[in-house]
This record gives sequence, structure tokens and C-alpha cells, in this order.
Amino acid sequence: VQLQASGGGLVQPGGSLRLSCAASGIISSIYDMGWYRQAPGKQRELVAVITISGSTNYTDSVKGRFFISRDNAENAVYLQMNSLKPEDTAVYYCNADRVVGVLRLDYWGQGTQVTVSS
Repeated sequence: VQLQASGGGLVQPGGSLRLSCAASGIISSIYDMGWYRQAPGKQRELVAVITISGSTNYTDSVKGRFFISRDNAENAVYLQMNSLKPEDTAVYYCNADRVVGVLRLDYWGQGTQVTVSS
């Protein structure tokens, strides 16, 4: 199983980035897909999640600025990030999560760096 995250980079405050996560080895349509981030010295936090049914949820700090979507045909999930702020600087990780009975299937990508700075 591989989750390949891409699209990170250096952007000025107020700018936009679109992160992509390509899944292989799993059928992403049967997983809840999420984006997490971890800033230096901080714990990893959930940024956004999109469920199998397409429902979305966001951490309060990104509501109205970030938008998660999925393309099941492409086996991919995306994170559109607008109005970026310096506090959005972090390594962003893609996650695939599924519970089957008592078994939890939980996969992580390698992370992509997002730096918001002037």
C-alpha cells in the first residue's frame, strides 16, 4: 500500500496550494481519506477528512479556506488550500482509514512540506 502525497512548496501568505494524494494497493473509495499536518514541535493534527459517503469535516482553523475532495476513479484525494497563513506551515500527510469489524486498516503517506512565508 502506498499513499503518494505531492503539491507542497513555498507560498506567500494569502496564496494557494493544492495537495494531491495518489493511492495504490488499496481501493480508496472504501476508505475514509484525510489530511493531517505536523508543525515543528507540535503534535500531528487532523486538518480535513472526507468519508466514504462524501461527508467532510475540517479543523476549525481551516474552515472556509481549505477544501478536501476525492476522485474515486483516480484513486486520489485532494486538499485545496486557499488564503494560506504562516501558521499553516507544516508537513502534510495523507491518511486512509477503514474499520472492518475489530480490525482497523490505517495507512499513511510520506508527507509533503508546506511553507507559508513572505
